[in-house]
Amino acid sequence: MEGNDVRSEYIAIKALENGVTLIGLTRGRDTKLSHTEKLDRGEIMLAQFTESVSAMKIRGKAIIYTQFGCIDTSIE
Repeated sequence: MEGNDVRSEYIAIKALENGVTLIGLTRGRDTKLSHTEKLDRGEIMLAQFTESVSAMKIRGKAIIYTQFGCIDTSIE
């Protein structure tokens, strides 16, 4: 897999409501929008940071599972 480090850690995002938006942001001098995905309640996406994707913005109620633990965006 040229350009991707397959040893990178994965995160899992589980939507707790319809319309959760995942936004991938690029790496480099200027951070730019790379791509977006929409999840509906109960859907799960596995994601990985790569050479080109350095950050993610998650909008909506979801649980994010990482190597560091879980983050529940529905808790205020």
